[in-house]
Amino acid sequence: MDHFLYRDGTLFAEDVPVAEIAATVGTPFYLYSTATFERHFRLFDEALEGMDHLVCYAMKAASNQAILKTLGDLGAGMDVVSGGEYARARAAGIPGDRIVFSGVGKTRDEMRMALTGGIRQFNVESEPEMEALNAVALELGVIAPITVRVNPDVDAKTHAKIATGKSENKFGIPISRARDVYAHAASLTGLKVIGIDVHIGSQLTDLEPFRLAYQKVAELTEALRSDGHTITRLDLGGGLGIPYERSNTAPPLPVEYGAMVKETLGHLGCEIEIEPGRLVAGNAGILVSEVIYVKQGEDREFLIIDGAMNDLIRPAMYEAYHDIIPVVEPAPGLEGATYDIVGPVCESGDTFAKGRDMPTLAAGDLIAFRSAGAYGAVMSSEYNTRPLIPEVLVKGDQFAVIRPRPTYEEIINRDTLPAWL
Repeated sequence: MDHFLYRDGTLFAEDVPVAEIAATVGTPFYLYSTATFERHFRLFDEALEGMDHLVCYAMKAASNQAILKTLGDLGAGMDVVSGGEYARARAAGIPGDRIVFSGVGKTRDEMRMALTGGIRQFNVESEPEMEALNAVALELGVIAPITVRVNPDVDAKTHAKIATGKSENKFGIPISRARDVYAHAASLTGLKVIGIDVHIGSQLTDLEPFRLAYQKVAELTEALRSDGHTITRLDLGGGLGIPYERSNTAPPLPVEYGAMVKETLGHLGCEIEIEPGRLVAGNAGILVSEVIYVKQGEDREFLIIDGAMNDLIRPAMYEAYHDIIPVVEPAPGLEGATYDIVGPVCESGDTFAKGRDMPTLAAGDLIAFRSAGAYGAVMSSEYNTRPLIPEVLVKGDQFAVIRPRPTYEEIINRDTLPAWL
């Protein structure tokens, strides 16, 4: 569910007409709904009710500080994967004891930043990382709390580029070697082992891969405890999918996911952490764009819009589908058209949809890409010297620009010419 609905023939974001925002801000832009963020966070929080738990939002999905503060004020923790994300979370007021640091390539500088600024735990992904973190902790005279990310070799049945739990993926330590790795971790005096971490992928639409992975984690927990380790926390990652295509079967609900967590892991008495990103943010945002031209090709019509692959790269990178709707609701019975929907970037890959049936559109019409709140703005770039597009947040009948569009001068002035030029 989201809060982008037609009223009186025009698309609203909560209580604000989308066209009104477009007239004020200009297109293209990202538009987020506070109510949707809040609702989706609460669904996860309520799904784990009765268990000691923390919902750590995976901020790589959408990391504007206004979003982080919105969720943080509800009690969310944050899952970060870089020093920059850690700094964003702290700037948004998230206390260090609610921040989990994940990622396969943490640098020593990032480790120092988190150890001095406050951290809930590091999800360690390799033995070399473990050695480095131990050295940094000893250098600072502190103890680094860790979980070890295990790779359970479970096929998440998702897109190859977002699967993370198979043996061929770069993430985690093979679960078959976990007991030896934990024994080594226990010997390092700068580290304190507190739990286990697992994450098998993103955009999962079936609970069975989660179940298989969590059953393996339960078995490992018992084995590690028998080895003398104190395992008090299980970080289960994220990955629950959203319905990008409205005609598809809906993925499992958070309440169903929560019931499965309780069934597979509830008997262990561990604190549970989950790291949802896409399901919290995906349907909380849309991308609004304007039609520049309708172009007749040899055997098709092109809808050329002012949004481009540098603004929303998911279709080019993942062959991802987004529902695309007009901001002005089409009248019943209106004849439609079939378009290839493309942007202005000089790449054939700058294509959002091929052969998409749409209401008939003309230059100047506004369209909205649904389910664009996750992995949209955060993955955007200034390719072709196209400015990063604004991000706008709505709350009730109010809206605010939470990231402005830079001017060409601001972009160009970031360059520095060497003395010899």
